[in-house]
Amino acid sequence: MAASQIQAFIFDLDGVITDTAEYHYLAWKKLAEELNIPFDRAFNETLKGVSRMDSLMKILNHVEPAPAFSAEELAHLAARKNRYYVELIQQITPQDLLPGIEVLLKDIKDRGIRIGLASASKNAMFVINKLGIACYFDEIVDAAQIKNGKPDPEIFLTAAKQLGSDPAVCVGIEDAEAGIRAIKSAGMFAVGVGTPDQMQEADYRVNGTAELAYPQIESAFFLKRKG
Repeated sequence: MAASQIQAFIFDLDGVITDTAEYHYLAWKKLAEELNIPFDRAFNETLKGVSRMDSLMKILNHVEPAPAFSAEELAHLAARKNRYYVELIQQITPQDLLPGIEVLLKDIKDRGIRIGLASASKNAMFVINKLGIACYFDEIVDAAQIKNGKPDPEIFLTAAKQLGSDPAVCVGIEDAEAGIRAIKSAGMFAVGVGTPDQMQEADYRVNGTAELAYPQIESAFFLKRKG
């Protein structure tokens, strides 16, 4: 049995640390409209936690017949969406941190626990710097460093490895169902931010980030291990 003390926390970015979902939505919507593909907020919800290329394929397959593009053309389309997104996120400031997140990061850091980021966004480092919280993170793993996107556990396992931590004593925090599945598949303790319906597989759930606090997470973690 591994040591019971929590060794590391691994955070998702979008929807947990800051809400860049609106920027992703606007960027995908602009690209979809250029391709004459209908795109609304409901469909955008299905892209949460999904990699850029996988999101593009879901959008293209949203119509029949699905438009055919070469691998090079697909890469150009994905890059175009990213340009739109990067233009939008230039306006991010530390004021865009979600409630309670910096307090939690500081508490974890003060306890000597390592902190990682596991984000489907290839712009994760840019966003973290714009938010002014890069100092809290020991390791940042983004989509550029992995082969398989969430719900595959690769990104969380990679983060744990880089943090030098046993997955069994890592806590992952996510707001997407695909992310929660990835955390669970990695053998970690899953903290979900969202409604009961969305976070059914989470080990511990809060309605919003303002409710995230280390003592409560630690208690739930130990309770599950005893069970």
